[in-house]
Amino acid sequence: MIEARCPALMVCAPASGQGKTLVTAALARRHRRAGRRVRVFKCGPDFLDPMILERASGGPVYQLDLFMAGEDECQRLLHEAAREADLILVEGVMGLFDGDPSAADLAARFGLPVLAVIDGAAMAQTFGALVHGLASWREDIRISAVLANRVAGERHAAMLEESLREEVQWLGALPREAAIAFPERHLGLVQPGEISDLDGRIEQAACALPAAADWLPSAVTFADAPEPRSVPPLLAGKRIAIARDAAFAFIYPANLDCLKALGADLRFFSPLADHALPDCDALWLPGGYPELYLGELAGNTAMRNAIRAHHGAGKPILAECGGMLYCVEELDDGRGACRAMLGLMPGRATMQPRLAALGLLQADLPGGILRGHTFHYSHLDTTLAPHHLAVNPQGRMGEALFVHGSLTASYLHGYFPSAPIAIADVFGRVTSPSC
Repeated sequence: MIEARCPALMVCAPASGQGKTLVTAALARRHRRAGRRVRVFKCGPDFLDPMILERASGGPVYQLDLFMAGEDECQRLLHEAAREADLILVEGVMGLFDGDPSAADLAARFGLPVLAVIDGAAMAQTFGALVHGLASWREDIRISAVLANRVAGERHAAMLEESLREEVQWLGALPREAAIAFPERHLGLVQPGEISDLDGRIEQAACALPAAADWLPSAVTFADAPEPRSVPPLLAGKRIAIARDAAFAFIYPANLDCLKALGADLRFFSPLADHALPDCDALWLPGGYPELYLGELAGNTAMRNAIRAHHGAGKPILAECGGMLYCVEELDDGRGACRAMLGLMPGRATMQPRLAALGLLQADLPGGILRGHTFHYSHLDTTLAPHHLAVNPQGRMGEALFVHGSLTASYLHGYFPSAPIAIADVFGRVTSPSC
């Protein structure tokens, strides 16, 4: 097996909201400006952070997840990146040790040194205790460096640095400055297309990094991965229309790769702006924020009729999370606005003020076990009985998968490469036209 070596760093934090996406983006832009080829990955299921990181790094951001993608695929992606990059950055998920598998598990498996990003705004000497705890909690990972975020000034940064006891590289501090922060909403960061000055914010964050942040971590050796199983071209000649705009944007790059490997011809469209579907045999409505665009979606009568006609003709539709909310009869944004949607399946969805579901899931489908995750703030009322039930890694019941005519709908965001045969079955399944 051919090994590849490349400096690599896992950017993690003790909790969500500490600023690890900001720091990862700033580091990617800083090293890119220095002429280095930077590859960035995201640990765990996420759509929004990778969009930011793609803008910062200039390249696609793939998931590294031991559950969804599997160890071999993670190894293949890292090995491939190490052969072409000067630096690999991996943004962690939640807190360093949170979840099963966690970011720490990924770091341990591939020997990734860890940069701890810690919000130091409301602490002083406790900063050192927190770093000590992170560094000593597990013996199979190595905290190589630490960077403080949202720091009040030079004296505050000095207090944080003086609190360190470990053999950990101090990379300095980022200031508490609203101009470089990324705006957020209920599902996480705001999408890049909605942040008019995103590149300016990334540039400011890269400039605000202390000089010590130019430090390159030690090189990591990545073994070659086993050859992935070949995917038969079960969708050869099939044209799949994919919704992609501000309302529907939660798409893994690996899912697009999987559909192409299956032989599909991909065609993108906007349910917000377009008035007709592309010429297509199947339709994918991914997740997103339909609740933020109720008026536009409800008002685009031509698009609604086109999708209804597609469904009525028995052509396949896969609707995930926000895509499923678009398919119900009514969607209530939880703030007093309720509009009619496509009506492809009976039911009403209502946005909730609190998180309704979060976690990794898998669904045992006829063509294989489809892995993915759920993350939503809405509640669905429907008379449809579940066609399948997804379960979490511990076997507890999770989200329902509904089948209604040619429509397959669920809160599950599927990771297509985990079960390409099952995905080909969904997009290739044609039913009798509805009356």
